[in-house]
Amino acid sequence: MTPEVEKIDKQKKQLFKDVYDNKIPERVPINFTMHMNVVAGFAGVHGRDALWNSELLTEECLKLADRLPSDVTIYGGNNHAPGYHQSLGSVTRIVSSTGFMQHPNTVGLNPEEYDIFIKNPIDCIIELVMPRNYRNLDFKKDPVRAMFSLTQALAQRDAHQARERAVSAAIREKHGGYAATPGTRGGCFAPVDIVTDNVRSLSGMIMDIKRIPDKVDAAVTAVYPLNYHFGKPPKVADYPMVNYPLHIGSYLRDKEFERFFWNPLMRQTTDYASLGIHTQLFCEHDYMPKINYLQDVPPGTVFQFEKCDPKLVKEKLGKKCILTGGFPLEILRIYNKQQCIDKTKEFLDIMMPGGGFIFQFDKSGLTSEDYNLENLQAVLETVRDYGVYKNAGEKASWQTLNPGDYKHSDVPKLTSKYMRTWEQYKEANPNTPDNAKQKVMDQEETAFIRFVYGLCQ
Repeated sequence: MTPEVEKIDKQKKQLFKDVYDNKIPERVPINFTMHMNVVAGFAGVHGRDALWNSELLTEECLKLADRLPSDVTIYGGNNHAPGYHQSLGSVTRIVSSTGFMQHPNTVGLNPEEYDIFIKNPIDCIIELVMPRNYRNLDFKKDPVRAMFSLTQALAQRDAHQARERAVSAAIREKHGGYAATPGTRGGCFAPVDIVTDNVRSLSGMIMDIKRIPDKVDAAVTAVYPLNYHFGKPPKVADYPMVNYPLHIGSYLRDKEFERFFWNPLMRQTTDYASLGIHTQLFCEHDYMPKINYLQDVPPGTVFQFEKCDPKLVKEKLGKKCILTGGFPLEILRIYNKQQCIDKTKEFLDIMMPGGGFIFQFDKSGLTSEDYNLENLQAVLETVRDYGVYKNAGEKASWQTLNPGDYKHSDVPKLTSKYMRTWEQYKEANPNTPDNAKQKVMDQEETAFIRFVYGLCQ
């Protein structure tokens, strides 16, 4: 970075730092990114080519970043590596003809198999769910092919992530931008969502909740340790946070929502809160009917909204939590430039007071056609220029988290017949010193958890 960019980079990082430190920042931070397919559309690159060669988008990203103010790197990328899923024979993520990584409604566990899942979710995922959702990972049918498929998939994933980082780094080198401290962020699903998405499917889970509710309840409880350990960030520093995209909850009636979705989620957020770890909840679809439940989260929780009544959200949650999202992306398509500016100011007037607010759209566009660049530029420049605080540096109005207010639940230890104990490792490798135990077991557990959990996403 040049000295000028270093100064800009520091200013952008300070905006987010102030928000997380419960201070009023100089202005509202702008968290705006574009998905890989959107940038590909502007660049004239086919989505399938971009999936495999994101470096083709670097030049276009730099042009967009020159025009569109954002306090993070503008390239949102694509989390799902096509080579990873294709190598595994995935049916849960498929490349479409237009170059999108699509997520079909897949069923990895049949309803009559709940008892197997409840007995040990990890073993069940490996033995039943994995070969159904990833056809090249059937170790019973073809262990050699499975071994090579897994090796190839992990290499493809690493290469994809390296390309994505390179694009983001090129933008940050020229424009700076906030990024969380490595190791301080985690991510997982609500406990019932991990049983839903690729295990039972959304449609299957909706039926199960009505037909066999006790089985669902037991399955959610059984999977909790896996969910908890996967989500927990390695470092508790610099506003450590776990992000949850909330899926099935908005489709449930209140009694179902409370029992199957909210109570297990609150257990996990409370466990994390007792450790000083914050939660970010991405309320996908419409969570306004559930807003009274949302008030029960620990202080300092970050709420990102899709559908959003800004006045209601600010009233119910603004004095306790950090708020982001909720600004309708569709405004860019249906209003003219001046109307977009007026709508932006109206939104800021509601959300800015008291601090604890980060500007973000309600959703990410899927294609370049979702963005009118002139209107988008007008909105982001309005946030930058109009969203300035006169009382910067003062204490924000939302509450900070006190870990001592929360008690950690008893989380059972992860068990699986496929996980080695230290004693088993030592028996196979007798010359390993005892002072290597922590390193060996941390790697055993980390690799195991991330592999198994990844099969459910």
